[in-house]
Amino acid sequence: EFRVLLDSNHGAGSLLGRRLLGALGCDVTLLGDEANGQFAHGAEPTADNLKDVCRRTAEAGVAVGFCQDPDADRLAVIDEAGRYLGEEYTLALCLDHVLRSNPGSVVTNCSSSRMSADLAAKYGVEYFTSAVGEANVVKAMLAHDAVFGGEGNGGPIDPRVGHVRDSFVGMALILDAMAARGLPVSALADELPRYEIHKTKVDLDRDKIPAALAALKSHFADAQPDEEDGLRLDFSQAWLLVRASNTEPIVRIIAEAKELAEAKRLCADAAQVIAGV
Repeated sequence: EFRVLLDSNHGAGSLLGRRLLGALGCDVTLLGDEANGQFAHGAEPTADNLKDVCRRTAEAGVAVGFCQDPDADRLAVIDEAGRYLGEEYTLALCLDHVLRSNPGSVVTNCSSSRMSADLAAKYGVEYFTSAVGEANVVKAMLAHDAVFGGEGNGGPIDPRVGHVRDSFVGMALILDAMAARGLPVSALADELPRYEIHKTKVDLDRDKIPAALAALKSHFADAQPDEEDGLRLDFSQAWLLVRASNTEPIVRIIAEAKELAEAKRLCADAAQVIAGV
């Protein structure tokens, strides 16, 4: 039996969340459990939005804190000390547990952490990426008969349950991993490959996007390019993704590296190249 804090932020997840955790034998501390849509903090389960929840998780003395977004398809994890593990770790924690007993191909979107690729390599299974978006991930999972997949924004997809992002699956798998291995969630997270992600955005008219992507490919000539969804540039220990918004005249820039300073540098370099177009 685990003591668990569940923050549903007054969204739809509270109804099933408490039932699931109760059925798993957990002693549950509930935050935002009334599904009235009156959010207690920002809707996305990000570090900035969950600062108070992290504090309350540490004070509650629970084994783990689970934080859902309002429609319950994303899950962020807080460890027993109140450390925000975040959304990228949700997918990686679940994937590591699944592959230990059920090895098979894996699919994530192209903006997810390299942790998933590293785990696939660790267990000797194939790893595939898709364009961003749940439907794109699911299409690739079906094509490759994947045993697990998801998006790095906290959206695990377990085909044994359904081909949708599912915070409830995430909670169940992480608790099962803790029980099976007899380790706190902090220790499970610390075993995973460690990367740092930085995100930013810059203004750019849509008609300049092709020129901007071409300039980026030229500037980062040592990287391996992939134009499945925008432009992703893979380096030996890092990657950079530049994608145009579908609704605004901007491009989003995401970089991941072993050190945050390197991820920030890649984003800044990309922004400078784009500004010169």
